[in-house]
Amino acid sequence: MPSSIYKKVGIASAIMMASVLLSNLIGLVREMVIAYFGGAGREVDAYQLSFLIPEILNHVLASGFLSITFIPIFSRYLSENNESGGWHVFSTIITNFGMLLIGFICIAEVYTADIISVLAPGIDDPELKRTVIQMTRIILPAQFFFFVSGLLMAVQYAKEKFAIPALSPIVYNLCIILGGILLGRRFGMLGFSWGVLSGAACNCMIQYAGAKRVGMKFGLSFEARHPDLRKYIVLTLPLMLGLTMTFSREFFFRIFGSYLPAGGISGINYALKIMLIPVALFGQAIGTAVYPFLARLVAENNLEEMNHLLNSTLRYLALVIPVSALLMVLRNEVVSIIYQRGRFDAAATALTADILIYLLVGAFALAAYTIVPRAFYATQNTLFPAVYGSIAVLLSLPFYLFGLRLFGAMGIAIAISLSEILQVLVLYMLWNKRSKNTASRQVYVFYAKMIVLSAIMGPLLVWFKANLLEGIDTATFAGSVLVIGLTGTAFVAVMAMVAYALKVNEITYVARQIVKLVKKTFGYQ
Repeated sequence: MPSSIYKKVGIASAIMMASVLLSNLIGLVREMVIAYFGGAGREVDAYQLSFLIPEILNHVLASGFLSITFIPIFSRYLSENNESGGWHVFSTIITNFGMLLIGFICIAEVYTADIISVLAPGIDDPELKRTVIQMTRIILPAQFFFFVSGLLMAVQYAKEKFAIPALSPIVYNLCIILGGILLGRRFGMLGFSWGVLSGAACNCMIQYAGAKRVGMKFGLSFEARHPDLRKYIVLTLPLMLGLTMTFSREFFFRIFGSYLPAGGISGINYALKIMLIPVALFGQAIGTAVYPFLARLVAENNLEEMNHLLNSTLRYLALVIPVSALLMVLRNEVVSIIYQRGRFDAAATALTADILIYLLVGAFALAAYTIVPRAFYATQNTLFPAVYGSIAVLLSLPFYLFGLRLFGAMGIAIAISLSEILQVLVLYMLWNKRSKNTASRQVYVFYAKMIVLSAIMGPLLVWFKANLLEGIDTATFAGSVLVIGLTGTAFVAVMAMVAYALKVNEITYVARQIVKLVKKTFGYQ
């Protein structure tokens, strides 16, 4: 493959990584504001439970997979110099699926109470249930804007334009924050629910402007017999009906969490948001950027080079393992700095930190999952990963049942990690067998090295923190920041020595890119 494609992948990854970093920082501010107003109590639990029905609608209409299923179809039109045909298919999909989604939203609005009774059977507080129903009805219409935005972003990705789509999570999170700040004191968590709706709408308008910049042409089209609409349905139907790792995690922690004492769902959610930082920074950014290039290599019938790109990407994602080890060591200080203020007290910090350590065990698998299924999707094979994912999710149910009964919130966290590790490991093995990816052995070896390195480095950092930093008062904000800074410095030093001694190119490459990004950010050449 020409080096120019790898260069484009690097540029796209840098754009998405910057976006993910900024959006996660803003996302943390969002969670900080939520923690300030709601702590880890029943109202925040209700806010989390209000996403149950919207999550189902989002999954059924495959809003999270729009770029995956639409990009190969649209890219074919571009490669055939028939862009107008691509825009016609785009209009047909938005019109038909948009009308279907509006119908589902209306039905859900009418039967919200009945559906919540089925999905969250553990709710035994009538006031909590009323709050969940009210919040759900506010959030439901946002799913239409998510669907339209997803397709608007997909056409920009297909045209290899990443800047405006990169704004999506940033705009969305800012609107939630503003909704909470402006309305939170008067309406409590309802203010954040209105923020979700306004964020989805604002992002949709911005993505519309971005799609117009790349030449979008839209007109209502109810052409239900269009062959590529049928192809889109065939590609998307398995994703609609199948159960994915992300959907099952977001769904199951709320369903099983409804049986937990007050604050249990909130604690899991707060810990998840921290765990997802390294996952999003590495996995989401790189996976989103790499996918269009995987699809192109498949279109060029260059499976060998595609596997090379897949394996290289997975090796970089393995760096999530040592980063997770660092976060395990610093979990109390990190949770305290991010959340402990307002109604979020020391007890909530302890609960969230305890949950976080078990979630971090599976962080590397979640990062790898952002790219492994895309190998199948790039070949326009959505059926196999959907069927496999559904089976894997159903097989993970005992993890949640036993985890909940034996360990409560920590048990649900353990179930999430075990499910993620098993799902991505087996899926990658199956891909390697189907595609004859013989170079995958190097990926397994590299992950094993990172696990061993982290298993050694973790206890060393614990010793460093306990013995050399024991005089620092971590009960204070300044003390926590100092401990994180010093321990983080020791971590970077160890990683640098490992990279130099063992010639781990992935670590040195990431370090160089971070230095370049910092220099560019502050105007140094």
